[in-house]
Amino acid sequence: MQIGNHRIDPPLVLAPMAGVTDKPFRLLCRRLGAGYAVSEMTASDPRLWRTRKSRHRLDHAGESDPIGVQIAGADPQALAFAARCNVEHGAQIIDINMGCPAKKVCNMWAGSALLQDEALVARILCAVVAAVDVPVTLKIRTGWNRDNKNGLRIAKLAEAAGICALAVHGRTRDMYYTGEAEYETIAAIKQAVGIPVLANGDVGSPQKAAEVLRRTGADGLMIGRAAQGRPWVFREIRHYLDTGTLLPEPSVDEVCGILLEHVAQLHAFYGEPAGVRIARKHLSWYAKDQPGNAAFLGIVNRAETARDQLQLAHDYFSRVGAASGRDSSVGASSARDFSIRERSSLLQEQAA
Repeated sequence: MQIGNHRIDPPLVLAPMAGVTDKPFRLLCRRLGAGYAVSEMTASDPRLWRTRKSRHRLDHAGESDPIGVQIAGADPQALAFAARCNVEHGAQIIDINMGCPAKKVCNMWAGSALLQDEALVARILCAVVAAVDVPVTLKIRTGWNRDNKNGLRIAKLAEAAGICALAVHGRTRDMYYTGEAEYETIAAIKQAVGIPVLANGDVGSPQKAAEVLRRTGADGLMIGRAAQGRPWVFREIRHYLDTGTLLPEPSVDEVCGILLEHVAQLHAFYGEPAGVRIARKHLSWYAKDQPGNAAFLGIVNRAETARDQLQLAHDYFSRVGAASGRDSSVGASSARDFSIRERSSLLQEQAA
């Protein structure tokens, strides 16, 4: 799949998710099979860019091309300015958020709230496309509510404005993440426009990925919640689409190694105690299908240092591996080595 001059291979994209798709998670998902990863949403108001959180969102050092940044807001000129600033900081693709259903975003007349004003949508799209020399993409839902499904009209506006690719979450804003995704609407949008279309919504397994591609005719898939705690879902989907066969589930050893590396990268990127706090939600996702996870989370969420958090996670997954009857000694040992040796190095690099 092409987005401007960027080839997305495989056409499996990590969806932008606020508070989730930071640089450590993007790097991890790219390594585990995602063809492209979009940053978490960045506000268009420059007054909000002075925070430490915003500085982290502008950090793309070490990321593979293409670097995609999502912007959100309601003012065409402010969004155009935000697009230019992000390009100056390394963005190679700008994505416009018109799909977020969160109340705090919609109450600011941003995200999916914009779908209620097609004239404003057109002004925003034209302003951002004119402001930068990189490809501009758009993320939408199928409409504001079930009585106002205008995703098809928005898609045509997007193509006319010069948008290079379109991601469609197959739900209206009022559905949030409930009910079944409307793949027939995504299929209709794909038939109506000539730009690449990414299907988004409920793509949680390799089999479902193949089904969604078949039902929608989409050029690729955008995957969000299914990657939380399972970043290897991208390689599983790619393998299934290429071969028609399923990869075996990752061993407890491999899961342990992946999550400890991820958590250590969070510690290095954010420092303590922010990295410890941010890592807690990821640990809950990694552990959600494991036995005894409630007791583990009750303990690990009280950890206040990076070392304690890593050690508790290592010990828990070592016990899970032993209880499953698998030999987890080798994987657990490597995970322990990483947690002690590499965390110190990562923290030193970040400080430098």
